[in-house]
Amino acid sequence: MNNILLIEDHTSLRQALALLLEEEPGFTVVGQAGSLAEARGSLEGIDIAILDLGLPDGDGITLISELREANPRRRSSPGCAVLVLTASLDRELFVRAVEAGAAGFLHKTAGVWEIIDAVRRLCAGETLVSAEEVSELLSLSERRRSRWDPAARAALESLTPREKQVLRALADGLDNKGIARRLGITIETERNYLSSVFSKLGVHSRLQALVFALRHGIVEIPQTSKPSAGR
Repeated sequence: MNNILLIEDHTSLRQALALLLEEEPGFTVVGQAGSLAEARGSLEGIDIAILDLGLPDGDGITLISELREANPRRRSSPGCAVLVLTASLDRELFVRAVEAGAAGFLHKTAGVWEIIDAVRRLCAGETLVSAEEVSELLSLSERRRSRWDPAARAALESLTPREKQVLRALADGLDNKGIARRLGITIETERNYLSSVFSKLGVHSRLQALVFALRHGIVEIPQTSKPSAGR
């Protein structure tokens, strides 16, 4: 069962999402909040958080790291995946969310079924952002930091060949089952590899790992990719 926390200040949208998510097998909405203050009382035991960035008492991005810390990745748990909702079209804002550890993002013009589909895909281990969008995020991120540094070099050198294969499979858009099939391993082993990759790279989501891998040339952007949930 995946425990979901809804953090959204528009009550009607939040309640509609809660009702529909509760009807989905494997989902249970364990908390709802309309502000940072309300959300901070319900951060533990969360598998998926749907987070509005434009909350009345502050920037929702600050909650991403708090959710990660309250729900750390373990061998028995992938930690908390944060799906960001925003009314902004500012790509720099998306970069900040990804760098904070967001697993994906959607514009608030997305319908409730698009949001629910994105949650399903996160649970299946998919990366929600297309290769083209990752490339755009990467170009913005490059303005914010150096392409190469000693810490990045050490992190890359620590990756095993198998872990690099996992990253390449991520770049090809494969979910947990797809990666396991490609490498001929179990889902549990795939998750262990991914957990090790996250730890070595110092990232907290598949999206962050993919951006890191693209930036440092571990993987290349596929020539074609399927549209993302945000389209």
